[in-house]
Amino acid sequence: MKIIIAGAGSVGRYMAEELSKLGHDIFILDNDAKAISRVVTGNPRVTSILGDGCEIDTLTKAGAHDADVVAAVTGDDEDNLVISLLAKQEFAVPRVVARVNYPSNEWMFNGMWGVDVSVSTPHLLTALVEEAVAVGSLVKLLSLEHGKAGLNEVTLAPGSPAIGNTIANLKLPRESAVVAVIRDGHVVVPTPDIVLNAGDEVLVLATGDVEAEISRALIGPK
Repeated sequence: MKIIIAGAGSVGRYMAEELSKLGHDIFILDNDAKAISRVVTGNPRVTSILGDGCEIDTLTKAGAHDADVVAAVTGDDEDNLVISLLAKQEFAVPRVVARVNYPSNEWMFNGMWGVDVSVSTPHLLTALVEEAVAVGSLVKLLSLEHGKAGLNEVTLAPGSPAIGNTIANLKLPRESAVVAVIRDGHVVVPTPDIVLNAGDEVLVLATGDVEAEISRALIGPK
């Protein structure tokens, strides 16, 4: 795949290195010459470009017309939105991923601005910390489709109605599904006959507004 990464900071450079190892052709661009100079040279799959990703000429130079993915990962939310909009509207890039630096701006990172997937690092870190310390609470780890779907986690506390039940017998809404169970630090494939134990971390993928039903099934009535 051809991937354009706008932003040659630590995040963009790491992405370029890792994605190139998977066999993708990477074009990483930045208007900061020092940032571009830090991009690892000698990798035939990584091309660095000095230029502003908010300008059509720079995206044209990077070959956005036939890019499979554009990732806007600069440290400026306004720039990331402009890059996303240009990628989608001017070049019809199939997949646009954008980094959200300030959670208060997250509401803007949607289809109207050309964003297919947004990643809010502060929100993600907060959710991961909450997941690590919360027992008996529903924690949203990740939002998908601009909030229409989400990945939720519950660590089963003693007294949970799910303990002793198989996954097949959980009273989960039809719009949700258990996608993984983490037990004693190991991921367990969630087959229907697995019996849940206290302390299990249950990951549930859900669409729609069904969090209350998931909570009742895994945590119990409040």
